[in-house]
Amino acid sequence: MPLSNKEELNLIVNPETKLNIEHSGGDGWTILHGDMLSIVKAFKPGIFDAVITDPPYASGGAKPSEKNRTTNQKYSSMKADKALPDFDGDQKDQRSWTRWCAEWLSDVRRACKPGAVLVVFIDWRMAPCLSDAIQWAGWIWRGQIVWDKQVSRPQRGRFRQQSEFALWASNGPLPMDRPVGCLPGVFRYTNPANRIHVTEKPLQLMRDVVQICVPGGRILDPFAGAGTTVLAAVKEGYEAVGIEVTDAYYKLGSDRVRFALNATDEPPEKK
Repeated sequence: MPLSNKEELNLIVNPETKLNIEHSGGDGWTILHGDMLSIVKAFKPGIFDAVITDPPYASGGAKPSEKNRTTNQKYSSMKADKALPDFDGDQKDQRSWTRWCAEWLSDVRRACKPGAVLVVFIDWRMAPCLSDAIQWAGWIWRGQIVWDKQVSRPQRGRFRQQSEFALWASNGPLPMDRPVGCLPGVFRYTNPANRIHVTEKPLQLMRDVVQICVPGGRILDPFAGAGTTVLAAVKEGYEAVGIEVTDAYYKLGSDRVRFALNATDEPPEKK
């Protein structure tokens, strides 16, 4: 049975958990508001065909003082009066972050079907930690893809830092006869011009990436943020479930998806 704005929670959450989750959504999509670690434990087993997500990297520097800055200080050059809301969970050290990733990756795998695909965005600093966590959680690590942002701040005597990455994996064997074509390994898109999230990904990038899921499948994004993955999935004909813990982004992401799918609504505000 497909997701609908009346039956969304009944289809994905075990009724025995009695978990009271604030959520918003419509036909084919929903975004749940709360702590991802608590929510994913309440999902029914084997209900997702893919997990495609952009978690907090806990990066942005080599020293604790640099990593503990706010997300706007680390990832944005916007002035204070125009800054977007900060998001939670980005101040962990490498060992804590790796352990945290191993936990949520293990939990979401239990909610996935055999052969489900995992795609997780990351930067170069934390990619080794993520590959460890993916394998610890029982996924089969398949490789990485490249997001070429095409622009970066030039630094003399160094290679340009113009790329981010996504590691991808599968829940067990990945059949060769999956009805999915051969996708690119490099995607070239500049950062969104009018972002509503500090680390928002381009919509077209995510529309391309979600196509690794089997046609008509159900995609989970445990870190929904601006709702880009949820929106991309629905536009490409998939069902989508997002989770977002930060209050401001739960509202912004939900409003953005709703507006994009229903032209009669007002566009979301940045603040």
